[in-house]
Amino acid sequence: MNDGSGLSPGVQAAIVVGSYLLGSISFSYLIVRLLQGRDVRTVGSGNAGATNVMRAAGKAPGIAALVLDVAKGVTAVVVARALAAPPAVVGAAAAAVVLGHVFPIFLGFRGGKGVATAAGALGALAPPAMALALVVFVAVVAWKRYVSLGSISAALAFPLFVWVLSRQGMLTRAGESQETALTVAGLAIALLVVIKHSGNLRRLRAGTESRLGERRAASTGQPEEEAR
Repeated sequence: MNDGSGLSPGVQAAIVVGSYLLGSISFSYLIVRLLQGRDVRTVGSGNAGATNVMRAAGKAPGIAALVLDVAKGVTAVVVARALAAPPAVVGAAAAAVVLGHVFPIFLGFRGGKGVATAAGALGALAPPAMALALVVFVAVVAWKRYVSLGSISAALAFPLFVWVLSRQGMLTRAGESQETALTVAGLAIALLVVIKHSGNLRRLRAGTESRLGERRAASTGQPEEEAR
């Protein structure tokens, strides 16, 4: 892989693998294990995410888990760029950190839904596109009150916004290779988010998905809605 970046193929591969391993560190699992001595995946919906941390350990630990998961997404991209990795490797690092979060090697590949880590990685990749994706998320949730639908819509919108903003010359890191890397990374991350929300999609089609603020899970056995 001779791309003029000055980094050997081994170093480039190490960046991607390191990003996956970083993503595999489940702060939700660690926080609940340290504070409560139990596996967060045995609480509520079984998702290793901030909502379950709040159920198990309270609001402050849940917020901490959320912030840390966003931070690891940002870190993967920032470190890759600091090492002068080429755009393709930076994009691969972003996808790898999300892959690690949703399929963590340290927890038997049972992780969270990846939205917080994806937001961090995509926000570091292309802040203007992520800002527009956030607008989509807020608009969809305000309209339909489905957090899962908002998360999926925002993830799918990101690559489109990258393309549009690139055409308008509004991305600070311009260039065809950069645009391609951002778009491919965005599509890969969107696919991971959709896969992890397959259960939510089934419930949306069936009309049984909980809306924001509803508490039907307690009476029906349906998992409460999560997007992380």
